Amino acid sequence: MVKNPELLRTMEDDLARSRAPDYFLNLRTLEALYQEARLLGILPLRNSLDGIDVDIRLAAVLNVRNSA
Repeated sequence: MVKNPELLRTMEDDLARSRAPDYFLNLRTLEALYQEARLLGILPLRNSLDGIDVDIRLAAVLNVRNSA
């Protein structure tokens, strides 16, 4: 448990600003995360439309415009 989350966030932000973005490191990280998701059986999705009804309802609720 982090006792001072604001300090941690500040340190992470400073670290991110101090290094230049590394495309190939980011690509390797993405590939490793994808491989881990495949090993855990999360990806690929069995049916890409699973849960679409929830997404549609949530989008309808969040996309309300104010009439005022």
